[in-house]
Amino acid sequence: MTILKIASIGHPVLRERARDVGSEELRGAEIQQFIDDLIETMHDASGAGLAAIQVYRPIRICAIEVKDNPRYPYKPNIPLTVLVNPVLTPLSEERFDNYEGCLSVPDLRGVVSRFAELRVQAWDRHGEPMDRVVRGITAGTFQHEVDHLDGKLFIDRVSDTRTLCTWREFSRYHESGFRNTVADVVARWGS
Repeated sequence: MTILKIASIGHPVLRERARDVGSEELRGAEIQQFIDDLIETMHDASGAGLAAIQVYRPIRICAIEVKDNPRYPYKPNIPLTVLVNPVLTPLSEERFDNYEGCLSVPDLRGVVSRFAELRVQAWDRHGEPMDRVVRGITAGTFQHEVDHLDGKLFIDRVSDTRTLCTWREFSRYHESGFRNTVADVVARWGS
């Protein structure tokens, strides 16, 4: 496996809309190897997710996994999930405020309003259909990654720029309060 370079904010690839992946292309050895590399890169960077476009491949594939993540110790675990050509549909208008960061926006965090409950329709890495509901903090993670496939970064969704902060200042001044928010969201919506 190969650790891939992650694009940083300002690179034009991050503002592209990724193209759909065909079923034959998905089954090919080249895309399957790319998915392995995407997952390995996500793990190496301690990310909660990584979209193909973040590693300079504007195709509609992303990987998500949270397993006792040191960057997000308050996030509920999410089993490894690969989404191909995902479509997210909000199931209600209810939202929550989510403090987000991004591997492509190093050392910056900010509050983003996210839908609390979503239907996720996609293919898995083998082209099998996936249709499930995700809620709470997990729903926020799915929205963040799929935003990348549409050329959006979390900073585009920050409505109050006064919430922007470095990771260090987040840890010092905001993390304990956000942990309370996470506990409330988990109590209301589950993961």
